[in-house]
Amino acid sequence: MSPAGKTPVERAQEAWGAELPEWVLALARECARPGMSQSKVAGRLGRSGSLVSQVLARKYPGDLQAVQDLFEGVFRNATVTCPALGHIPTNECRDWRDKQRQFVNVNALRVRMYRACSACPRCRKPEEEPE
Repeated sequence: MSPAGKTPVERAQEAWGAELPEWVLALARECARPGMSQSKVAGRLGRSGSLVSQVLARKYPGDLQAVQDLFEGVFRNATVTCPALGHIPTNECRDWRDKQRQFVNVNALRVRMYRACSACPRCRKPEEEPE
């Protein structure tokens, strides 16, 4: 229970209403599981507890798709097919896509992934997609 006496599920339902995405509900349920908390869930995601709190409260100003990719990869074992690495968790794909934004020649894998992500359709922004 939060200090306000509401569970993470109740807080998410109140904040999102009828527009509550299924994955946000699943995130809230994960936080409400015995032995878990927003902080522990955030730790597994490699993010801060405040990020999870803001998502549940529908106040997160960042990229919700990125958070969904992290959640799906870590808690649901969701995978994508990477042109360079084969099947990888969605959260790893997101990490490589984030690294791809700036080229850094630190090792052969990083160069390989920069090239692969640059050509990957998952990495394209909607405005960059061919018509």
